[in-house]
Amino acid sequence: MNKAITDGVVFTPAAFANGLDVYSSGDGTSGSDTYANAINAAFIPADQDFGGALELIKTQSTQKLRYMGQTPLLPGCYLRITAKVKAISGNLPSVRIAGYPALGNGARVGGLVEFGTSVQLTSYGEVVEISAIVGSGQRGGVDMVWGTNPVYGHFGLDMTGQNGGVVRIDDLQIEDITSAFLLDMLAQVDVRDFGAVGDGVTDDTAAFNAANAASDGRSVLVPKGLFRLNGDVTFDTETLFEGKVVMPATAILSLRHNFDLPHYIDAFETEEIAFRKAFQALLSNSDHESLDMGGRKVYVTGPIDMQAATPERTSYSTRRVIRNGQFEAASNGNWDTVTVTSQGTYSPSDARKLTNVTNVANIPIGSHMSGNGVGREIYVRDVNIATKEITLNAPLFDAAGTQNFTFSRFQYMLDFSNYGSLSKFVLSDIEFQCNNVASGINLAPSGVTFHMRDCFVSRPKDRGVTSTGGGCQGMFIDRCQFLSSEDGLNVSERKSIAINCNANDVKIRDNRATRFRHFALVAGQNNIITGNHFFQGDTVTNGIRSAGLIIAAQHTGSVIHGNYVDNCFIEWTNEQDPAPEYSSEYSFSSLSITGNIFLSGEVAPWFSYIVIKPHGAGHVINGLTITDNRFRSLNGPVDHVERIDTTYADMDFSRMRNIEITGNSFHGVNYPVANPVQVEHSQASHAQTWVVDIADRFPFGGWAIAVDSITMDGPVRNTSNVAQFSHPYVLTDQGPDRDLLHLVWNTSVKGAIFMQARMDKR
Repeated sequence: MNKAITDGVVFTPAAFANGLDVYSSGDGTSGSDTYANAINAAFIPADQDFGGALELIKTQSTQKLRYMGQTPLLPGCYLRITAKVKAISGNLPSVRIAGYPALGNGARVGGLVEFGTSVQLTSYGEVVEISAIVGSGQRGGVDMVWGTNPVYGHFGLDMTGQNGGVVRIDDLQIEDITSAFLLDMLAQVDVRDFGAVGDGVTDDTAAFNAANAASDGRSVLVPKGLFRLNGDVTFDTETLFEGKVVMPATAILSLRHNFDLPHYIDAFETEEIAFRKAFQALLSNSDHESLDMGGRKVYVTGPIDMQAATPERTSYSTRRVIRNGQFEAASNGNWDTVTVTSQGTYSPSDARKLTNVTNVANIPIGSHMSGNGVGREIYVRDVNIATKEITLNAPLFDAAGTQNFTFSRFQYMLDFSNYGSLSKFVLSDIEFQCNNVASGINLAPSGVTFHMRDCFVSRPKDRGVTSTGGGCQGMFIDRCQFLSSEDGLNVSERKSIAINCNANDVKIRDNRATRFRHFALVAGQNNIITGNHFFQGDTVTNGIRSAGLIIAAQHTGSVIHGNYVDNCFIEWTNEQDPAPEYSSEYSFSSLSITGNIFLSGEVAPWFSYIVIKPHGAGHVINGLTITDNRFRSLNGPVDHVERIDTTYADMDFSRMRNIEITGNSFHGVNYPVANPVQVEHSQASHAQTWVVDIADRFPFGGWAIAVDSITMDGPVRNTSNVAQFSHPYVLTDQGPDRDLLHLVWNTSVKGAIFMQARMDKR
């Protein structure tokens, strides 16, 4: 610090050549006597040592010389006053630096030392330099400790001893030397004092660690320069980076006192490198459970391989959090999708393997796989070059034999896929600005309880959050927003997906997603999907709509509750079943859809909100609850809120079990459904067999295969108008569409009944 340099403060007094009327023989205060026209003072313009100089005869016991200008005194600022003198003739005096400490009103501040060390002149013509330091603090080398009360001072020198001596004095000098006290004043150590060079070549690791060891609670300064650190460095105290450091991937920088991303950004050349090193320290240091990004943005030029940032680790299972920041993908970064087309052979007997794969060495792990008979969100989990085999995250439903497949490796801003396992990892309050060039997050192939909360994934090119294996086991995704890059495209042109997961026990809660191809594909069991709002419409009248939520496990055990399903639908499929035909299994079972809002606008009449899509014949519904939902179609009605997509196969309606569809509301729906359904039937003419038509009253076009109860609505009368008290028996699933019930009486009767009929059996 130097106030003359930084703030332009003038400390040095005026030269004697400019006149002696600003130099006082007293304290320098206003009104004191000056040396202008004094008989004992004269300006000498051409002294051989000084050039211009003041010649002064000592006539008083303490001959004072004070500059009358007000030299400012600033807290924390230290000034050195210097004078050069030489004796010319007469008695040899002693000389010392002296000053007058003044308040803002000019009054003297009492009780302070007002002079420095006295120096005796011993010969004529010898130039003697005297100096003293004045400052606010009691520090080594400070002659006049004045505290913070004085506002300014009048400085000069005193001559003491016998009178009659003649001396010449060079122009006084006052300089700011605060920098001499800076390290001690700030309780700071400098890595240079321990041998650091900062040339970008010399290994300064030892110097950095030595500075930390010597800091003893003081901060450590890394001054300007480029400091190479080839080994691990730990700072236990506050560290200030004016310069930058460079380290190999294997070396760890631990900032224990100020562990946050802004300090790592101060330390490294780029934000991206800083994040990698901060993440490495997070997983290598038990002192911190979270990395605070400090609200900073990290500009990402290519996928961040999170495992490569921690080469010393291939797995991690201790809770760690990254929070409070932003990642932005550079539009000119390295984000190109790697696409490989290869031939391979698939056998349902080895459902997760692809064998005899050509060009197998060029297929990246984590690639998305597509081809005939391949379901959505099938990924390459492992590659064995020696055996030409690929391991998949899930089976294929109809790909037996040999064919060409396409493998597309999407590029993610944060890619955890090279870890063997990663558990208990949290991303919190982070925005991922994918800018339609990058995808968001790729999970590790295994691990439990990955948690993403209060995050934004904005405009991902292909995927928001991808699981290529089992790293989504027990995953939580809470209160996040997924904002599509395909907002302006029609539904048929969209390809991006916000979330996919393969493992069990996933919780997707209170999120919002806009106009993706799909919001989420959930392939595991026992999942909870609640409180989400996902919408996927476009401006095309009677246009197609895509599935918002895909349940890709037929025996799911999942709950879908309290969601806002907007211009899309829930699809339930077995597209990851290597033997998709029914074979003594639970089939489509154990799904609960309750308390949701279903809304659509300007869709075709054939659109439905809940679609079951079996990929093989013989399947049944064996446990389905659809209750307390709100179905509403705007600007044109839909026929059914539910349907079976028979692209690959229909279902066996004779074996439906445990279906509860009640308490729903329908607006803009031509055929509301329920199971059991309440039927009112009035028979106007006498007949022994009453035909009750349930057409379009059962969900999914189900058959009328059971009756729970029959209640008479008033008397049933025979042809003689006599009330009958007999009860009919029922013939179920009658008619060509199996949607008729026959009530058979013991005689011809007419009347009215209430009936509760079912499409399933308990």
